[in-house]
Amino acid sequence: MPFNIPILLTWLRILAIPLVVGVFYLPQTMLSPMQQNVLAMLLFVLAALTDWFDGFLARKWNQTSSFGAFLDPVADKLMVTAALLVLVHLQRLDAVIALVIVGREIAISALREWMAQIGASKSVAVNSLGKFKTACQMVAIPMLLFYAPLTLGGVTLFDSRVWGAWLIYVAAFLTIWSMLYYMKLAWPQIRERGSL
Repeated sequence: MPFNIPILLTWLRILAIPLVVGVFYLPQTMLSPMQQNVLAMLLFVLAALTDWFDGFLARKWNQTSSFGAFLDPVADKLMVTAALLVLVHLQRLDAVIALVIVGREIAISALREWMAQIGASKSVAVNSLGKFKTACQMVAIPMLLFYAPLTLGGVTLFDSRVWGAWLIYVAAFLTIWSMLYYMKLAWPQIRERGSL
């Protein structure tokens, strides 16, 4: 197993998962609910930034590896899944939306693995639709973790509850759309292999 700074950042992202979840299990004598929200949001944002940074460093320093290519998306999916489960538990997210997003990740991961085994992995490579879906959910989740309006002088400037909810619904819609898109790309191989 190779070890370098980009892989270390990916491992740190995985280690941040229990911290994001654990914040909400701390007694309120230690942290108020608002402090829990802020800390969980900050931890999630820092972890999400390592996702961009580890990829950037791996390419810049030519430290890409097959292990890093495997571990990076696993870390992302674990982080997103853990955050979605926390949001469902806190009743800030409908379980159906979480199921759609997590279910799609499992289905597309399995599809990509199968396509790689038959030598057709380029057919289901990540595209701009999947990236936009990821961007929506990676902005929505911190908003739903923060879950409070930003006010100035009694005037609400921005309500993360409203914007987070809208963005997570957009992400869920794009999740279904991108899954159908990937399935359409893979369909010729599925039909050919299914008839054997």
